[in-house]
Amino acid sequence: MTPEQGALRKRFPKVAISHEWLTIPGGSEKVVLQFLELFPDAEIYTTVYDPEPWPEAITSARVHASYLNRLPAAERIYPRLLPLMNAAFESFDLSGYDLVLSSNHACAKNVITAPGTLHVCYCHTPMRYAWDPGFFAGEQLGLAERALLPLLVGRLRRQDAIASTRPDAYIANSRHVAARIRKYYRRDATVIHPPVDVERFLGTPRSDHGYYLFLGRLVPYKRADLAVAACARLDRPLKVVGSGRGGESLAELAGPRTGLLGFVGDDELAGIVAGARALLFPGEEDFGMVPVEVQAAGVPVIAYARGGAADSVVDGVTGILYDDPGVDALCDAIERFEATSFDENELRTRAATFSPERFRHELSEFLMTLHAEE
Repeated sequence: MTPEQGALRKRFPKVAISHEWLTIPGGSEKVVLQFLELFPDAEIYTTVYDPEPWPEAITSARVHASYLNRLPAAERIYPRLLPLMNAAFESFDLSGYDLVLSSNHACAKNVITAPGTLHVCYCHTPMRYAWDPGFFAGEQLGLAERALLPLLVGRLRRQDAIASTRPDAYIANSRHVAARIRKYYRRDATVIHPPVDVERFLGTPRSDHGYYLFLGRLVPYKRADLAVAACARLDRPLKVVGSGRGGESLAELAGPRTGLLGFVGDDELAGIVAGARALLFPGEEDFGMVPVEVQAAGVPVIAYARGGAADSVVDGVTGILYDDPGVDALCDAIERFEATSFDENELRTRAATFSPERFRHELSEFLMTLHAEE
């Protein structure tokens, strides 16, 4: 334990962590794990909890799951429980805590804390279901679901706006998210980029095999279809790593040099990443850890210049940023990339600045600054 961590735990001896759900590991859970690094005795409050996929840091913690967790197959149907989650978070008794850290992209910030409790929200994004009209584009919705969607979105938006006043301070994971918080919540936010596991890629030897790479879940908003279509048009080799409900439609777009690899385990993934010519990142994400991970392997990134990619990719230095979301612009960006040279060491050095150690240090400083202002 560092002196900085010791001072932090002395100031906040009893800590609660509020997180949306603990079902499938993802980027937001990496933030929760770093919260537990700083506060190993913290208790976790969440809507639905499946202990199976989690490391000991979570399974050994005291996890309070909401009443929604008692529903049959809750760990599988949890996305459909979203309209009930505001009430679930409001039902938790968080009296007696010195600090509540909410890890929020939906309702986790909606917890109600005592007057003397400091509530800091680490916001991955304001709820996209409520505030982003295009979020459901490309999703397979039935007629009844589409008819009810405006009513559901309106209700979620009202709940989210009310609950946005509850945290005492906001942290955003990117400048893009800070701007969204300012627009929708009328609150200022300090930017602290999320922790990225760069170590496992920093030591991977680089070996450019000439193919482009798409890496991520195959869901509509990540726009794997644009990567596939662009490489088919340019006749460039592409490897698509990931699984999801959009996988079948990609096969129809794929050219003869496109490989749909599906899910790839960590042991094999590092070699595939290190062998790529560049990562294609055509979707708009709030931060996006994948571009940082591949840069740690010395691989440049060709990214749509919206969202968190603008924080992690430096145009002409660690990759190429382009402004139009269509296939034509991505094709142009690929050709511009092929006429540009990149320094592998510069890529790795910049990626290392997104480490978990940096995250813990910046979060500790922020919390102690808030304490000093009380």
